[in-house]
Amino acid sequence: MQTEVSFTLPKGYADQAGTVHRDGTMRLATARDEIEPLRDPEVRQNEAYLTVLLLSRVVTRIGDVREVSPEVIEGLYAADFDHLQRLYERLNTDGEAVGSITCPSCSHAFEVDLSEIEDGRLGE
Repeated sequence: MQTEVSFTLPKGYADQAGTVHRDGTMRLATARDEIEPLRDPEVRQNEAYLTVLLLSRVVTRIGDVREVSPEVIEGLYAADFDHLQRLYERLNTDGEAVGSITCPSCSHAFEVDLSEIEDGRLGE
């Protein structure tokens, strides 16, 4: 079982010296990774901060940056943050991402595998 994956950020993380880091690694999340941040007071005030804490726990490296803190995640460009969120979801779900779609022609609602939409395979 693969527990860590490599990624390349679309924009890259610029550190304080101005060096841009794009390649990194993310590991599989544990139950503790998902539970611990829920205790953080910042998450209680702002639920959106949960993703920052989750990513800082599972991203093990961005370029030469080996200590990926919440501040590093906060410093990412929005495109990179979104990229890591989607990678986290793909890596840590059981592959059964199901969504509900309504046909614009007949208004019939049905469930689809969302990975087929992302992969461009819907309807095959």
